[in-house]
Amino acid sequence: MKIAVIGGTGLIGSRVVGILKANGHDAVAHSRATGVDLRSGQGVPQALKGADVVVNLTKPEKFDESALVFFRETMENLLLAAEDAEVGHLVILSIVGAEKVPDLVYYQARVLQEKILEQSDIPYSIVRSTQFFEFIETVLSWTSDDTAVRLPAVLMQPIAAADVARTVAAVAVTGPLEETRNIAGPEVHPLDNLGRMTLAARGDERPVITDPDAGFFSVANGVALIADESTLLTETTFRHWLTS
Repeated sequence: MKIAVIGGTGLIGSRVVGILKANGHDAVAHSRATGVDLRSGQGVPQALKGADVVVNLTKPEKFDESALVFFRETMENLLLAAEDAEVGHLVILSIVGAEKVPDLVYYQARVLQEKILEQSDIPYSIVRSTQFFEFIETVLSWTSDDTAVRLPAVLMQPIAAADVARTVAAVAVTGPLEETRNIAGPEVHPLDNLGRMTLAARGDERPVITDPDAGFFSVANGVALIADESTLLTETTFRHWLTS
C-alpha cells in the first residue's frame, strides 16, 4: 500500500513512517523540508500521486488565531489534491476534548479541521489523542522561571507519542472509519503533579506552585481533557516513560 505522510518528519510522523515501512508498506515522508507545503500547495499534487492513503500530521507554528487560517487553507489544498489524485482514505490527527475547551483558539482550529474533512467527499478517519508525554516539558517552560514553575491542577490523561503513532499507522492501513477514534494514556493526573514528576525525574529541584490561572491549559475545566468511555486506552504510563 502506498501511503503519503504529510508532516512525516515530525514527532509523530517520523514514527508513523517507520512503523508503516516495517510492515511492508510504501510509506513516504513529506514536509516543507522535502519541498511539500500544504499552506501554499507547493509539491502537494506530486506527493499524493499514486497514493492509496494520505496521513496529514501537519500543524501550525503558533497556537493563536493564525491556527484557524492554517487549518482552513491546508485542508482545502489537501482535499483538492486528494480528489484529483483519487485518494481512497485521508487520516488526520486531532485532540481529545477539543470542542470542550472553546476558549482555546487552537482547539477551535482543530475542530474546524475535523469539520472540513467530515464535510468532504474523501473517505476519512480522524484519530483524536490526548496530549503527548513529550509535550509536558514544553508546557512547563511556558510558566516557569529560575525559581519555580506555575501550573494549574487541570486533569490530563497524557499519552506516549509512540503509542499515538502505532494507532495512526494502524488506522491508515485498515480502511476509512468515517468517524473519530479517541485514544489516551492509561492514567489521569493533575497537570501540576505531572510537572512535579517531570522535574523530579530531571533532577530539577524547583517547586511547582499550583496556580489555576497559569498557562495555556488554565481555561480547561473538569474532565474536558480526559478520556470518556469510548476511548481506547494505551499501556505506557507517564512514570514508566520518564524513567525509560
